Amino acid sequence: MKHLRSALSQPAEYPDFFLPDLCTPKAVLLLVLVAELFVLVLVLAMPEPGFDWNYLALTSLFVQWIVLVCAALLCRLRRLLARCSIPTITIASLALCVTVTLVFTLGAEYFFYQLEAGLEAAVINDWLLLRNGLIAAIITGILLRYFYLQKELSRQQQAELQARIQSLQSRIHPHFLFNSMNSIASLIHIDPDKAEQVVEDLSDLFRASLAETSVEVPLKQEIELSRRYVNIEKYRFGDRLILQWHIDDLPEDVMIPQLTLQPLLENAIFHGIQPDPAPGAITVEIAYCDNTLAIEISNTMAQDTRHGGANPHTGNSVALGNIAARLEALYGDRARLRTGTETRSDRRWFKAQITYPWPV
Repeated sequence: MKHLRSALSQPAEYPDFFLPDLCTPKAVLLLVLVAELFVLVLVLAMPEPGFDWNYLALTSLFVQWIVLVCAALLCRLRRLLARCSIPTITIASLALCVTVTLVFTLGAEYFFYQLEAGLEAAVINDWLLLRNGLIAAIITGILLRYFYLQKELSRQQQAELQARIQSLQSRIHPHFLFNSMNSIASLIHIDPDKAEQVVEDLSDLFRASLAETSVEVPLKQEIELSRRYVNIEKYRFGDRLILQWHIDDLPEDVMIPQLTLQPLLENAIFHGIQPDPAPGAITVEIAYCDNTLAIEISNTMAQDTRHGGANPHTGNSVALGNIAARLEALYGDRARLRTGTETRSDRRWFKAQITYPWPV
């Protein structure tokens, strides 16, 4: 979920690790800008009147080298630190940054200020070492605290999001069960043998759907689940239900919120096929392009209604708003569920189109 994920990634196998990845271009740019602002504050705080450009340049060079070297070392040690406890990570990071600062301070003392006098005459400025070490420790401590709070906030948001999605999803399963049982009940009086076969198919269907507790499932699994559901409904409607699938080549790892296609197909059958005594058609088109997945489910509208699937109908069809809410919660503002009508071959069609980014 893009609006909830940090711009600085973390190792997936260590979800509690709070240090961000300081090797990403965005992180490096942010560190350079923050370091330069810190240098500018130091220069402006100098008691001497006027603005010393030479001091700004030398201080910038000094601070930027420290920041970049610390970031590089923390990046290299990130996998090792991820296995440690939070106190160990904090102490190690503080020690590393303070050590790098002291080394660069000694280098600056020798090579920038006392080079002309010779290395033999160079004297270590204890106060300068202490001051720079304290500054490094304070700034590093503040940053570590900030990263930790960001991690805790992200964890809290993820927990709230998970609870919200599961609450929405829990409303889908009862509708799924209820409408499937209605299909079986209608077949018992028409064709008991088919009803028995549907019961067996339904047991497999629920084993695949209710046993899965993930928020997202592979798209191919969701397609298979939807095919089974439609097969059950075809026992009831027979030739009145015509279904066509148009699926492009899809990435193996593309995911979709659990029970997304089936409620849309259920909606199409409930509002488009069931109230119309004439044969009706449903088309399912799934395409993937430019890191965006597009799903469109269309159905012919009953001859006696102007609104098709968009019209509220007495029954237990799953609301489209539920699916839209889950898409927004998972994928943010770039996820869309659009509905509308169009004319094809002198018949009115209702269509529901889902688009969302993948990978997010």
